[in-house]
Amino acid sequence: MNTPSTPHMPLRGIFNILATPFDAAQQVDYASLRRLVNFQLALGAHGLTILGVLGEAAKLSLDERRAVMDTVMETVAGRAPVVVGASHADRESRRSLCRAAFAAGAAAVMIAPPRMDQPTDAAVIALYADIAAATDRPIVVQDFPPVNNVIMSPDMLAQLAEQVPHCRTLKLEDPPLMEKIAAIRARTDAFAIFGGLGGMFLLEELARGAAGTMTGFAFTEILVAVYDAFTQGRLPDAEAIFDRYLPLIRYENQPVVNLTIRKALLCRRGAIAHSTPRHPFTPLDAGTQDELTWVLRRVGIDDPKLRLAF
Repeated sequence: MNTPSTPHMPLRGIFNILATPFDAAQQVDYASLRRLVNFQLALGAHGLTILGVLGEAAKLSLDERRAVMDTVMETVAGRAPVVVGASHADRESRRSLCRAAFAAGAAAVMIAPPRMDQPTDAAVIALYADIAAATDRPIVVQDFPPVNNVIMSPDMLAQLAEQVPHCRTLKLEDPPLMEKIAAIRARTDAFAIFGGLGGMFLLEELARGAAGTMTGFAFTEILVAVYDAFTQGRLPDAEAIFDRYLPLIRYENQPVVNLTIRKALLCRRGAIAHSTPRHPFTPLDAGTQDELTWVLRRVGIDDPKLRLAF
């Protein structure tokens, strides 16, 4: 069952970062996008996050981003909260994307600071304050240094929470994750902290007090089962589920080709028609395709199209 939420309620649980499907001509495949939304919600995702790094937002035009957002929001139709990625290097484009997201019914916008020359804590906090002033709605702070080379220290994040009350959710992907969760918690309890990195540390993140995770892992029902077991106090069950499927989680999230692998798995699951990301991307060789089949067999997934039962 999906976790109910409104734009003013804290976000919790497993948020699938939705891939953006493309057709053979490299155009957005809106039929597959609608199918993918329904697929992820049927797997039990507590919410969706769209137009992030996995969603290839940087490869989309502003018009495409708005069309993807509108298609997702129409398809979700209020069944689950949606976080809309609105990061952009241009200030006015960023503010416009945020306003459009909230007009469409987004629960929050997710923003990573753009690349800056010698970024200061004050400059980063000012950026989020500017977004808050323009929208007066919830903001998910994306802490992912590989995207922008911006380091958000625990001290800076505590200052951000104090100075910009709209920033109450943090998507944390700056290892070592569990140590940073603890360091932030020592300074402020204002954030609902979501992990990422493919779900590779979900169990440990939850044990450190994370509210959930936002990831594009193709088997959402596995992460939901871990989360449900953990939050219900069934730690041995959570451990057993997580440990059983960890080889698949690990293999899917390997650097450089993680997006391509996730789309290949979504295609195998029947969720999208074509597995190809938009150019530029790193294709999978035949050996990787064979290894995917091998890993699925090792964890006991005989038919990827079937929803796993727990």
